[in-house]
Amino acid sequence: MFDAEVIHTIAQNGVHAPKVLPKISPSPSIGYVVSKRLLDIVAVLLLAPFAIIAALGLLVLNPIFNKGSLFFRQTRMGQNCVPFTAYKFRSMTETAPVKRGAFDALEEDRITKLGCVMRTLRIDELPQLINILKGDMTLVGPRPDFIDHANVYIEEIPGYCDRYTVRPGVTGLAQTEVGYVSDEAGFRHKVAADLMYIRKMSLLFDLKVILRTVQIVVVRHGK
Repeated sequence: MFDAEVIHTIAQNGVHAPKVLPKISPSPSIGYVVSKRLLDIVAVLLLAPFAIIAALGLLVLNPIFNKGSLFFRQTRMGQNCVPFTAYKFRSMTETAPVKRGAFDALEEDRITKLGCVMRTLRIDELPQLINILKGDMTLVGPRPDFIDHANVYIEEIPGYCDRYTVRPGVTGLAQTEVGYVSDEAGFRHKVAADLMYIRKMSLLFDLKVILRTVQIVVVRHGK
């Protein structure tokens, strides 16, 4: 659906590749800003009932399969590198983890069985509707990273900071076309995908990313 070869080229040859992508525009059009915000509000209204149902269901299931608090809060990097608190349904055990480095693999052994289902169906992301309403996040955009890790990526990954010229998103091109990564090469590909999105972003492109996200969730669920 999207040009994986372009993403790979940017990741390999640097994020400032004028022959591959045009420069980031100084600011999006007013029309796009307004339409994107309207899309966010419509998405919140449509998804809020599912979030409420999920919360009620988890209140019943958590004591059995995922003991502990319902929500997980984490400080993440937002637009213009300003930190904010992101909300999720907790999908991992509450046991104190060993501090994970910026390029360390995810502690999959801490993800509960219920948490695996939540992550596969993206249910754990539903509380980020609160972040969308607050204006911390938008529906489509670069995913915000944990603040400690983001500070490392800024120093290590060329172009990483440019991702935060726009509001971070619940889903994005890097999530649909690159997926989960834990090494530097993988992060370069994710940054390349995010910068490709920023350079090409439009309401139509956002809708394509949303449809791609739905497609991925449905296909994974069908396996």
